[in-house]
Amino acid sequence: MSKEKGRLFVVSAPSGAGKTTLVNAIVEQLDSVRLSVSHTTRPRRENEVDGRHYHFVSRDQFQDLVEKGAFLEHANVFGNYYGTSREAVQSLLDQGYNVILEIDWQGAQQVRQRMPGCRSIFILPPSGPELERRLRGRGTDSDEVIARRLAESRSDISHWTEFDYVIVNDRLDDALEELAQVIAGQGDASRGNRPGLREFADSLQG
Repeated sequence: MSKEKGRLFVVSAPSGAGKTTLVNAIVEQLDSVRLSVSHTTRPRRENEVDGRHYHFVSRDQFQDLVEKGAFLEHANVFGNYYGTSREAVQSLLDQGYNVILEIDWQGAQQVRQRMPGCRSIFILPPSGPELERRLRGRGTDSDEVIARRLAESRSDISHWTEFDYVIVNDRLDDALEELAQVIAGQGDASRGNRPGLREFADSLQG
């Protein structure tokens, strides 16, 4: 890798926008990009590997890390704690890697305060009906849960104005190209202040 320090990119999105698929694809495509592995107190699932999917820790261990100021950001999500290691991120940046944090808008606010030089990216779905279709497509949630997730997603979408770049994930290949351009420092077409974006984002919350 280059001796030049890497850049930190924060990627957030409402549930159903396809953020995880997009982030995993860009990490596979670009050797210069690394995904930060979060700490969590939630139980490890059968197919998950400690250190690759998450760093699984106890609540006491997590609280100890919080008190030591070890996290760039941390949050309680549905009763489980998640946090991003400041040391791990800085180590990757120092090695010249560009680092992606895949976190919610609240975590993004914390990271912007602690590392104001980061670039923030918000992913939007192409339409309200498509957002609902994607949430229903998982086939695991009841109508009540889907309704709650839709309401939460619409609430999350209202925070798009806090981000430097906004990418509409309609076709994965197109969104992936936009994300690659942003990481390369050539993402002016994806700027969050571009014409027509506010009207589009408002339509998603209706």
